[in-house]
Amino acid sequence: MLDLFADAEPWQEALAPGAVILRRFALSRADTLLGGINDVAAVSPFRHMITPGGYTMSVAMTNCGKLGWATNARGYLYAAQDPITGNPWPPMPAVFQSLCHDAAMTAGYAEFVPDACLVNRYAVGAKLSLHQDKDEPDLRAPIVSVSLGLPAVFQFGGLQRNDPLQRLLLEHGDVVVWGGVSRLFYHGIQPLKPGVHPQTGEFRYNLTFRQAAYSE
Repeated sequence: MLDLFADAEPWQEALAPGAVILRRFALSRADTLLGGINDVAAVSPFRHMITPGGYTMSVAMTNCGKLGWATNARGYLYAAQDPITGNPWPPMPAVFQSLCHDAAMTAGYAEFVPDACLVNRYAVGAKLSLHQDKDEPDLRAPIVSVSLGLPAVFQFGGLQRNDPLQRLLLEHGDVVVWGGVSRLFYHGIQPLKPGVHPQTGEFRYNLTFRQAAYSE
């Protein structure tokens, strides 16, 4: 378990061209990040979205920022309003923005400015099937993904669904950044195993920062 190195300074692990794991990068800001999640969920509650095919996702989700990721009968989209509340998504907390900026800078994406943050909550057994993040109009921008709470196995493949997969344990405070040639690589999360984390209980949280509007 990587928790053996929980007291170590943050370090980097190359994942693929344009992709890196920043181990423990968010650890020092974890309490504030979790507080930000609570603030977001108080305005736009977690919900289990239904895919266009009628499948209820096992991961509970909400959003913050100018745009939020959502689903409807026609597919996946970014919307300025929460379809449940009818109000704009809550603003992105300052700690979210600063962490994303620092992680993107460290990974070599100094120009990245996210306008959307998808917040995922995993309970035991929840998973995210292999997929590509391709609903964004400008694929030059990277993805910044922050793990908080229980550990999970992250799968990272290639441009084809059947490409070989790397399976990597992500733990509390780890950040994955990918872009460039690996921007459309397939990835997912294996079913969450039972456990109790001192800060998040029986849950794992994930913050996924994206640029959802086209930028010149």
